[in-house]
Amino acid sequence: MINIEIWASGGGSNADKILTYFKNNPIIEVVSLGCNRSKAGAFNVAHKHQIKSILWDKKSWEISNIIHGLKERSVDFIVLAGFLKLVPKEIIEHYKGRIVNIHPSLLPKYGGKNMYGNHVHEAIIHDEEKKSGITIHEVNEEFDKGKILAQFSVNLDINDDVKSLRKKIQYLEHQHFSSIIHSWIKSKSQ
Repeated sequence: MINIEIWASGGGSNADKILTYFKNNPIIEVVSLGCNRSKAGAFNVAHKHQIKSILWDKKSWEISNIIHGLKERSVDFIVLAGFLKLVPKEIIEHYKGRIVNIHPSLLPKYGGKNMYGNHVHEAIIHDEEKKSGITIHEVNEEFDKGKILAQFSVNLDINDDVKSLRKKIQYLEHQHFSSIIHSWIKSKSQ
């Protein structure tokens, strides 16, 4: 069995879709969800799907502690689904090529530190872009700079605002993230 751990910081809608997608998979299983915010809705998602959840507060967000926990849970791959902290270099080295992230823009545009969620959508609307989308990429030591695995785009209308753009982007995330994770893990496990 190949074990996935999801890392999230927010509501967990992508985590919910990923857990549903892999629910009866005979080879890949989501075993746990880690989160750095105690009030995040992602914990409700973990509870709904009856998987272990881990809270990393400021004290427990320590590299050796995190790696020890990952080994203890036999985690093979990490999926960042709205996780807003920079993954420590040591964890990236330990899981080289086995951490994936989703970003709400067509990278390399609108990536980097502090470019997440509505910040991205606001910048895209402000710059009057004609398209936006999602990028699914491997994680390296820099925000949003890892190898791109897939991109999916959507056209913007003149009437789009942050709320309507966020809805379009979330639709793309829910449609594509899980299947890209699946094919990515299969390609890494052969």
